[in-house]
Amino acid sequence: MRYRRFRDFYPYYLEEHRDRTCRRLHFAGSLLVLAVLAGALLSGRLVWLWSLPLIGYGFAWIGHFVFEKNRPATFRHPFYSLMGDWVMFWQMLTGKIPL
Repeated sequence: MRYRRFRDFYPYYLEEHRDRTCRRLHFAGSLLVLAVLAGALLSGRLVWLWSLPLIGYGFAWIGHFVFEKNRPATFRHPFYSLMGDWVMFWQMLTGKIPL
């Protein structure tokens, strides 16, 4: 299905993340991405930036393939999926979605 707006996509995105362990792996990966990004920028070791996609997608894909047993939406909707990951991260951080 094609989505014209992120607002229409996000409910589908949440349906693809019903498993709590999958969501926790997304959260952990996103948090680690932020930590490595901050460390790289503060230390000036920008070579660490190459690891950001590996960290973010690695945690998420393990969650999908092992726990959620579905195919990550990234393969069909890369931009909206990236947005969804950060919205879901924020909602978990603020308690709107259970962690």
